[in-house]
Amino acid sequence: MLIRLVLQTGVLLLLLGLALFGGAGTSRWPAGWALLGLFGTGSLMAGVFLLRHDPALLRERMTLPMHAEQPRRDKLLLLGIGLLWFAWLAGMGAAHRPAWPLPLHLLGAALFVAAYAVIAWTFAANSFASPAVRVQSGRGHRVVDTGPYAWVRHPMYGGALLLFLALPLVLGSPAGLLGVPVLAALLALRTGWEEAALRTGLPGYAAYAARVRHRFLPGLW
Repeated sequence: MLIRLVLQTGVLLLLLGLALFGGAGTSRWPAGWALLGLFGTGSLMAGVFLLRHDPALLRERMTLPMHAEQPRRDKLLLLGIGLLWFAWLAGMGAAHRPAWPLPLHLLGAALFVAAYAVIAWTFAANSFASPAVRVQSGRGHRVVDTGPYAWVRHPMYGGALLLFLALPLVLGSPAGLLGVPVLAALLALRTGWEEAALRTGLPGYAAYAARVRHRFLPGLW
């Protein structure tokens, strides 16, 4: 599974690089290479952690997020988010500012690391953190209320919001910040679908949602 992890990470970096440098029109873009380095390091570290501590979750997350029991609308939404993601990266490549202040690049890198820390914490707490909206009855799916789930119901999406904020700062693209609310709105839409499925199919989730009121950010939403 380690070889598959490395290969999938390599393919991801290749696709990210094509979007970033294709949009920028040049490969001579240090911020673009820095972002690829962050993505590569973060993905490999998270993957190796799961390989050692939760191989079943790693296998789940390395599988395409398309399952027979997954609602069709979720499949379409994931496809739309994926296309929008790469278009967003290409747009940030085209709109980047080479003279972007270094402290903003560093702030973006710090937010990127924080995002991956939240995601890793989520993986450590929840062995059922599938990329697809579905109840994993074959894996003994149950409600998880420890770790970050004691604070918010969807910590993975909270980490994704940090990641969305981080990317335009790392890349030096103020125009890229315009994509953040769009992607956040799509995550909020998906959260509603996910919660409906969990309330219906996962015993105890409704009671958990009554205890833990916030979805993404403690004290806010």
